[in-house]
Formats: sequence, C-alpha cells, structure tokens
Amino acid sequence: MFRFRILLLLFFIEKGRTENDIKQNVLLIIADDAGFQMGTYREKICQTPNLDILAKKSLIFNKAYTSVSSCSPSRSAILTGLPSHQNGMYGLHQGENHFNSFDEIVSLPQVLGAAGIRTGIIGKKHVGPKATYKFDYEQTEENNSILQVGRNITHIKLLVREFLSNKSKPFFLYVAFHDPHRCGHTNPEYGQFCEKFGNGEEGMGRIPDWTGIYYQPDEIILPYYIPDTLEAKQDFAAQYTTMSRLDQGVGLVLKELEDAGFLNNTLIIYSSDNGIPFPNGRTNMYDSGVGIPMFISSPFHTERRYQVTNSLTSLLDIAPTVYEWFNISKNIFDKKYRLTGKSLLPLLEKEPSDTTKEAVFGSHNLHEVTMNYPMRMIRTQRYKLIHNINYNAPFPIDQDFYLSPTFQGILNRSRAHKDIRWYKKLSQYYYRKEWELFDLKHDSEELTNLAYNDTYKVIFKELKHRLFEWQNQTGDPWLCAPHAVLENKGFFKNDPQCMPLDNEILQLY
Repeated sequence: MFRFRILLLLFFIEKGRTENDIKQNVLLIIADDAGFQMGTYREKICQTPNLDILAKKSLIFNKAYTSVSSCSPSRSAILTGLPSHQNGMYGLHQGENHFNSFDEIVSLPQVLGAAGIRTGIIGKKHVGPKATYKFDYEQTEENNSILQVGRNITHIKLLVREFLSNKSKPFFLYVAFHDPHRCGHTNPEYGQFCEKFGNGEEGMGRIPDWTGIYYQPDEIILPYYIPDTLEAKQDFAAQYTTMSRLDQGVGLVLKELEDAGFLNNTLIIYSSDNGIPFPNGRTNMYDSGVGIPMFISSPFHTERRYQVTNSLTSLLDIAPTVYEWFNISKNIFDKKYRLTGKSLLPLLEKEPSDTTKEAVFGSHNLHEVTMNYPMRMIRTQRYKLIHNINYNAPFPIDQDFYLSPTFQGILNRSRAHKDIRWYKKLSQYYYRKEWELFDLKHDSEELTNLAYNDTYKVIFKELKHRLFEWQNQTGDPWLCAPHAVLENKGFFKNDPQCMPLDNEILQLY
C-alpha cells in the first residue's frame, strides 16, 4: 500500500513535467572504507591526481559524516535517506550476517525508476532485499566477482561504457568501488588491501589500465589515531596503493562520462561509505570513524567550484539532493519514513549565514552479527555526544580488522606489557562510559569525556534532548534503551512510553 501511494504520487509528478525538466543525470561514486588520503585534503604522500582534478570542479565538504560507520547500514542509508535503525539494515548484509532493509522501504532506484529515470549500479551493492534495491542495470557481487566489478578498473570502465551507451533516458549511475577495503581476511594472497590484485606479478592477474604506485612505509605520516609503529605504516602503505588504484578508476569513469557526452549535464558526487578500517576508525562514532571525504560537482553551479564548505553534512543528505536534482519532492514519503536529511544543492550556490544550530546524527547497531554495540550520536559544529547503549560490554572488533598488522601489533605489545605507541590505552578503547561528550573546539582528538562534568550539564542536557527527538522522529526501536523498555503497542499505541527498568539503581548495589 505504501509503495502504491509513492508510485501514484510520482505519476502526477511525471504528468506535470516537461522533457527539459529531467534531461540531466547523476553519477554517484562511493569508495569503500576510504578516508582523506588525497591531495584535496592536504595528503602529501598518497597520489590521487584524478580525484584532485574532480575536486577542483567541485564544492569540497570539510565536515561530511556518515550516519553509520559500517558498510551495508551506510549504503542502505545512502540509497534510502533513512538511518539504519529506520530502514532495517541493522548490520552487514552478506553471508551469515543476512541483514536486510524492511520490505516496505522505498529506495532511490525505485523512486527514480518510477519517475522515468534509468538507474544503474556497478560494483559493490551489499544491501538487500533485491526487490527494494532494484536497479535497471546491475553489475555487482550478486552476478560477478566482487574483485572484478569493484577493483578491476578496466572492467569497471567497460561496464560504465556499456551503461552510458543507452541514451534514451536521463540516468542515475551508482559506481561503488571496492577499493580501498581490506581483503586480508578473505583474499590474503592479494595482500592486506588487495594491493597486489591485478599488478601483473605471477598469479596476481593484470589490470591493463592500472599503473601500480607503491609507497615506502618510512615516508608515511600517520593520522593521530593510528599507532606510530612500523606495521601500521606498512598497513597504510598498502592502503595508499589501493587508494591510487581507486583514483585511476575514478579517472577512467569520468573519461567515459565525457566521451559519452554527459559531462555537461551530470551532477557528480564523490564520497565514502565510512571511515578507514584502522583503530578508532570504521565501526566507531568518533570523527575518525564517521568523518568522510565528499565533493559535489554540478555543471549548472560554478559559483563555488574549488571552494570549501564547513556546513555539517551527512550521507543522509544524498537522497534528498538527488531527488531535488530530478525535481522530485522528498515530501512524497509517508510520515513514518519522512526523510530527515536536506538537499545539498543550495550549498553549491552559497554558504549558510548561520551554522551554529546545525547538527548531524549517527545510528550504529551492529557491524558483523556478533558485534552487538548500538550507539547513537549527535554532532554539532562544536560538540559531539555519543550514547553507548551496550556500554557494559567491551567494544567489539570485526574479523578483517582483527587480523590486520596494525591491530595485531597493538595486541602483541599489550600482551607483552610494552608501550603500544598509541594515544589510547587498549582498556579505554574496549570499555567506554554510557555517555561521551566532547568539546571538539578544544579536543579534536576526542580524548576528554565531559559528559560527567558539572560545567557541561546544560550542553549535555540540550544535546541529549535533540538526540532523543531525532530518535523519536525516526522511529528508533532503541529509543528507551538501555534503562527502559519502549511500550508502543496495545494500550500504548497512541501514547508510547519509556517504562523504567530500574537497572541504574541496581548498579549501585
């Protein structure tokens, strides 16, 4: 019934359109676990000339964040405009994890397809069910090797060419690279980040369009949240190689777009699904885990090219942006699934006069199915509040990161009672307070928790209230956790209540 109402509304939208209203396209490029390792964000070692050229034609986002630092949940949020707790993609989609969005959820490709826009996906899909995330053209891990459609940039180039050869309709093309995701867990023969895949060495295959770039570990300056060790630098060097392959792949995709004659009528968005797979990174709500690169290039907005915006931005904003680009109102959605994100197109024209009230929100439930650690987050221009709902449990570690040289180095040094050469203790990383409040102006590394500091009581209360309101607005099942039970059916259908468990009192005894 919900889907029928969407299609009916789209029918009337379509009836009122002219041909010129929708003769423009969108290319969405999403990297996998990519951070800020590019010249655009002042990286001095990793070579990314194609991304840097694209950035010069784009508005660059300095404060863009994922709504969840986990692959499938983040991709579901991108493609629905709904946080993972609302769309049902609580954790990873594939294999034994098997998470899916709810059947009644309506996604970008469904809405755009109904509006007469041709949709395509090339690369990593990693979401389900198929009916919800159905594209007109699909070349993903569901019908290919993920290494071929996600890392073989020559193959990706040819698939993009095939998609663009059909010029009958305006299009939405989602190119989802698998680089620079780790692969030491699944394909260790290719290296920690599949940096050897396709390099021409014996048994590695050959990617014709890829010129491998290799980095010396001793040249690398690590981010503040990575242990200053040789194994971490070697890990980073491998990731840099795959970042450069990603960059060359982006260059090939943009060349296909130009050769097909679409460069002057296509909105191009580049970003990543979440932070990098290193300590304090992916699966965390710290800025090192949720901070992502983003830039947007529009052929019709040249006012702010190669400028920077500091307006707070979320991946939840991508869907509203695409809808506005195609003249589709986000208000077509049922109140239960009303989008909370905003279109980013106005930022391409001018910076907001006042950003002090801006906020982005985060919602993490699981990564792998065994990693139950729900968190909620609100981040403003100055403060961040994190709610660790399962705070009595140790923070969980995922499989591919566990096997990484960086984390094994932390473990081995910790077991030997040696300096782990990290800015945190391992015990601090595992065991967290229920609430974490950071003043990002004075503590950008998020080391000093102010949630229990009386001086910050007013700020804590205000952010807690804003976070609760967003959770309530988005139908968060974890709304009352962990100290109460949400009762919203039967007698409480029209008056939902958080019923106390008194477990905070019991902790005192």
